Amino acid sequence: MKKLYLLLAAAILVSSTASAHEGMWLLNKLQQVNESQMRELGFKLTAQDIYDINKSSLKDAVVRMGPGFCSAEMVSEQGLFLTNHHCGYDAIQGFSSVDHDYLTDGFWAMTRDQELNVPGLTVSYLVRIDDVTERVLAELSADMSEADREAKIDELAQTIQGEVSTDNGMSATLKTMFEGNEFYLFVYKTYRDVRLVGAPPSAIGKFGGDTDNWMWPRHTGDFSMFRVYTGKDGEPADYSADNVPYRPKWHFPVSLNGVKEGDFAMIMGYPGSTDRFLCSAGVELALDVEQPSRVKIRGEKLDLMKEDMDADPAVRIQYASKYAQVSNYWKYFIGQQRGLKRLHVYDKKKKQEDELLTWVNADPDRKGDWGEFLTLLDNGYAERAKFEKATTYMQEAAFGSEMVIMGFRMYGLLNQLRTDPNDAAKVAAQVARVQAAADDFFKDYHAPTDQKITAAMFRMIHEDVDRDLQPSVMGTVEKKFKGDFTKWAAKLFSTSVLTDRTRLDAFLAKPNLKTLDKDMGMQTMESCLMHYRAMLGPAVDAAQVDIDKGYRLMVAAMRAKAPQKMWYPNANSTMRLTYGVVGGYHPADAVYYDMQTTYRGILEKEDNTNDEFVVPAREHELLSKRDFGRYANANGDLDVCFLSNNDITGGNSGSPVLNAYGELIGIAFDGNWEAMSGDIAFEPELQRTISVDIRYVLWVIDKYAGAGHLVNEMTLVTKPHEDAADADAAPTNGAQLPAGTKAMN
Repeated sequence: MKKLYLLLAAAILVSSTASAHEGMWLLNKLQQVNESQMRELGFKLTAQDIYDINKSSLKDAVVRMGPGFCSAEMVSEQGLFLTNHHCGYDAIQGFSSVDHDYLTDGFWAMTRDQELNVPGLTVSYLVRIDDVTERVLAELSADMSEADREAKIDELAQTIQGEVSTDNGMSATLKTMFEGNEFYLFVYKTYRDVRLVGAPPSAIGKFGGDTDNWMWPRHTGDFSMFRVYTGKDGEPADYSADNVPYRPKWHFPVSLNGVKEGDFAMIMGYPGSTDRFLCSAGVELALDVEQPSRVKIRGEKLDLMKEDMDADPAVRIQYASKYAQVSNYWKYFIGQQRGLKRLHVYDKKKKQEDELLTWVNADPDRKGDWGEFLTLLDNGYAERAKFEKATTYMQEAAFGSEMVIMGFRMYGLLNQLRTDPNDAAKVAAQVARVQAAADDFFKDYHAPTDQKITAAMFRMIHEDVDRDLQPSVMGTVEKKFKGDFTKWAAKLFSTSVLTDRTRLDAFLAKPNLKTLDKDMGMQTMESCLMHYRAMLGPAVDAAQVDIDKGYRLMVAAMRAKAPQKMWYPNANSTMRLTYGVVGGYHPADAVYYDMQTTYRGILEKEDNTNDEFVVPAREHELLSKRDFGRYANANGDLDVCFLSNNDITGGNSGSPVLNAYGELIGIAFDGNWEAMSGDIAFEPELQRTISVDIRYVLWVIDKYAGAGHLVNEMTLVTKPHEDAADADAAPTNGAQLPAGTKAMN
């Protein structure tokens, strides 16, 4: 099924500094669209220094983690990269136990052989971007149905992607931009041996917890370190003790010179998704139904998890990553609702749509091309609204049960036993898949916790969703358990093969259809899956046809109405660059936030009775003594985090924050509370990126953890550029290091 809201983005840069930094720009368009304005803001390099397909460039030091869940940056010629602590959290948690609690204590590999291979984690590097718009549009026509159009695009995507070699970790993905009006091919090279090198304790990496999440001022050391390995030939390889560190085409020099108000700052990474041109009907549906539903369901889930995590250290470790994932966007949706209402985004969207429609209708040709855009959007969202709550509750509540998810992983075996149970080879293959899934699933599974959550989630569906839009399992609970979801869950969890590894292993030793057909967990899973596939999915897809076309026509009309504007596509997990300046902001009347925090804020917030604000004893000692070494600022203080008005979103977590010379000054990790509506409507006066200062990162590694050997791998810039004779000289494609650079490895 397509995304809840189709993504469409457009932005104009105006002359005022305050509004000049909206935009997540495609790297292959920087020279023609952005370079001159970047230089006006203080940029000292060239667009070719950022993106070059023939020589090494800054893009070669930017890392896509997995399929794009986070970004990262290369900081040494020995494969070392930095990202956020919360991006590495799942890996850190995966290696943790009660006896080796790396979440609480941190982890540091003092030698290469102590680095921990992270199963399943891959990293990719962008090779090039090809504009294939003309090729795709040549195969499309205005009289095509939306289904035929989509089928043709899918066919072309397979053909174009297939023209890129898959040897040596190469791959290609065709991405649609501007709601079906442009198309680009992204080519990547992926590496499969990635190892955890270092992570601070959560008291540093998550300092402030949920309370400070999305908030400023921040004092969070949100970073972790990994290393990429290759085969001895330098090519991607599966994990092996014989592998060698990856030698990147480029790694970022690391600046010790800090930042000041008004400094140029740019961020490169993989933003996940934005909805900048979500129409007024889409905003209304989000505010009235979708977001309140997600907040309510996630809030209940978090309360139940936290209760068990507080009671048992083993459960705390098992559910740490799951809790963090649920919590992050629980608070995000709360903030987004607040921002959309406070900034009157619905009214602004409605006005823009009315003005665009008036312009379109003023000309017969324009009306013929684009005149139905608003009718299509209104009709599509009106139809979608009928199923929005039910769909959201299925996604968040029913599929929020871990038992149900394990049932999905058993579905292939169930189908095999139904269609051909006598094909021993195919049955064995399905059993092996389930066993592999079970190894991962049960490692971090606590059945009593899942039982409470499952009962609560299905009770919420029963109470909040229209009865005719509920899965059939509700009838079973009503009839056999008199609507008592606690008793239903107790029976299910005491009998199902999905909730107990011993029962599952016994079943897999002699798999049979009768057992699965009678299993309450499998019955529940299949009820939910079939309900989604047979009712909710098709209903939403039917509405989406009008929404798809409406957005495609709307963006085409908007670009035709203002061809002089600088347009950029919505984020869609492809590499983008955003640029702006370092600076504070006014969050409310009579309130001003400075652009930087220092170590003093850590000591001010310290509360060792509150797990969100614990300060480790060693850190407290070092900070109290002001033992900052070479990482202190000009005043002798230790800076922790800073603000810039860059345009980022989820997926940018871990992105490098770079100065005018392409040197690393920080790691992006958050947006700010006052601009949580920014994924839908950018607010230039309010929107800020929160980044951890790279000097605090190095201080933690070196002074706190005693892992100075990792810092010594990096190329440190110690001389301010304004003191260098060639300060304005831009390095070209890695031919030389920027002025003032001192190699430390």
